[in-house]
This record gives sequence, C-alpha cells and structure tokens, in this order.
Amino acid sequence: MPKSPVKVLLILLVLALSALVIDSVFTLIIRPQALLEMQIAAEAGQPAPRTWSVLLKDMEQEICIILFVWAIGIFGVKAWENRFQSSLLDRNYIPRDDDEMITPARAAVYYQSLQTLESATEREAVLPQMLITSLNHFNGTKDIGSAASVAHQVSELKADHMDAELSMARYIAWAIPSIGFIGTVRGIGEAMSRAGEALEGDITGVTEALGVAFNSTLVALLLSIILMLCMHALQMGQDRLIQRCNDYCNRYLLSHLATQD
Repeated sequence: MPKSPVKVLLILLVLALSALVIDSVFTLIIRPQALLEMQIAAEAGQPAPRTWSVLLKDMEQEICIILFVWAIGIFGVKAWENRFQSSLLDRNYIPRDDDEMITPARAAVYYQSLQTLESATEREAVLPQMLITSLNHFNGTKDIGSAASVAHQVSELKADHMDAELSMARYIAWAIPSIGFIGTVRGIGEAMSRAGEALEGDITGVTEALGVAFNSTLVALLLSIILMLCMHALQMGQDRLIQRCNDYCNRYLLSHLATQD
C-alpha cells in the first residue's frame, strides 16, 4: 500500500498519462476518422453517420473520457490498498488459540510486538491500528468494555478516512455529466445561430450542431453510469474490509481479554 505522498503522485501521474494518451488518440485517430466519415456523408447528401468516431470527436467527450480514466485510476489505487489490507487479516498478530486469555501484562507484550513492525505502512493499516489501540488501552485501564469501544472507534475513523479519499472520484462522477451538458448547451447554441441557414433550406449546419449537443450528453451519461457502478463496488469492498477487521478483533482479541490470569 503506497504512502500518502506516493499515492498523490501516483494519482497525478495517472491523470497526466491519461490526458496525454487520450489526446493523442483523439488527434491521430478519432477526429481524422470522424471528419472523413462526415465529409463522405456530406458529398453523398446524407446526414453524418452515427459511428463511434463521430460520437466521440468533440472536446467535451475527450474531457469526459480523460476524467473517466483518471477516476478509474483512483479506484485502482484504492482497490490495491484494500487488497493489501485484506491480506493482513491472514497475519497472526496475536495467537489464535481459543483457550488463551489475554491479560493486561500479555496485552503489553502483544502491543510492543505490533509497535515494532518494520513496515510503517502495515503498522498504520486498519487492523494493526485497531489491535495496537485496543491492547494499549486495555493494558492501561484494565477495562474490557473500554478496550472494545476504542477498537471500534478506530475502525470508524479509518472507514471515514477511506471514504473521504474518494471525494475526488465523487467530484469527477459529478463533473462528467456536467461537462456533457455543457456540450449540449454549446451545440444547441450553435444550432440556433445557424437557424437562418435552415430557413434557406440548408439544414446541414443545424444537424451537425445538434449532433454535438446530443452526442456529448450521451457519452457523458454512459461514462457516468459505469463510473458510479465502479464506485459503489469499491465502497462495498471498503465496508467489507472494515467489517472483517471488526470480526477479527472481536474473535481473536476482545473475546479473550481477561483482567486476571
């Protein structure tokens, strides 16, 4: 699991690469192909075909796709983190012997063991932090209820932190349909400015402008639907991770705490 500065750089790198690659694809492939298809249709006296290149050729669609790929990159980083944290559930941070009771003195030993984990990333993950906080609190207070309470508080704080890290992805999910609507407004405005041509019998300009309007909305809404599906899947994974960490603490730590040998 990357540390926060590395994670930020990784997310920014995904944005830069997606913008570079997608702009190159649009410049070298999509727009030339769309112009060729529209030119052939115009020479034949037919409306522009509804091909993928024509649907995607405008700048609003390009921006939407760049943002979409960026959001998918953010989801990829978060999914990588969740997979790493899920792998920690298989570690024997504390013995899994059902007959062993954890007294305050033994809790201090387990606490020191967790504090000396070589990887700071592992030590700051959800499960180790829950165990470290609960063991330290139990060693100091000898109160089982209080130890259980602080463990669950840590899990809630971690869940809130993980959820807050999706704020940029949520903004992108909101921005993509908005950019699509901007394309719609631009296309309708251009169509209105060419209304005179339509009255004279030439509706080519009006139809092309309306194509911009509806194509941008169509692409933006399709990308938004896919993005929201991915976001909900990731949130379900995060919620499942928190629940599994709580189950681990309840089963292997909290149910074995004892104030006396």
